[in-house]
Amino acid sequence: MVMNCGAFNGNMKKALAGLRRINLEGLRWRVFDAKGQILGRLASQIATVVQGKDKPTYTPYREDGDMCIVLNAKDVCVTGRKYIGNLKERSLKDQLAKDPTEVIRKAVLRMLPRNKLRDDRDRKLRIFVGDEHPFGDRPLEPYVMPPRQVREMRPRARRAMIRAQNKAEEKQDEKSKSTRVKKSVRPEVLLMSEKMKQTFGSSFSS
Repeated sequence: MVMNCGAFNGNMKKALAGLRRINLEGLRWRVFDAKGQILGRLASQIATVVQGKDKPTYTPYREDGDMCIVLNAKDVCVTGRKYIGNLKERSLKDQLAKDPTEVIRKAVLRMLPRNKLRDDRDRKLRIFVGDEHPFGDRPLEPYVMPPRQVREMRPRARRAMIRAQNKAEEKQDEKSKSTRVKKSVRPEVLLMSEKMKQTFGSSFSS
């Protein structure tokens, strides 16, 4: 992960907003690189860290989460058709062009429980469009995303495929049984026809 901790040219007021209300003592500064990451997977990992669920001392009613710095928000990846908003829908493509940081922020916030700790956890989330940020003087720790476990298909589609395979096997078994019966009957039929020809002569063949 390449982190540019030099001169920050963004909105410094927005980047540092609310830091005074956070007790930074003992907190780790975790850095997430959103470049090439799937939005949902990235948001779930950030939500886990910002809640402190990755610590053995996690308790639901205490605020033990770490600071989360997200870089390269403009390069996050999405799958399918996504919309933001309820009554007034806006495509995710338009929102990424307008403010990509808000896309990740909303995705993370909607994965957090709605309680009194939500605002404090939101303040620990710092998202930047590029790789520049003003926290170069902090002990930063790059966060390594866990390996992705790709499922071959969804459970419903997998069950449908298994049913289709079972039906195909049953049909194949029925066909094989019918061919076996025909093969077992055919020699006897031929023998009877030969005997009838010999008995009745040409009149049987006509």
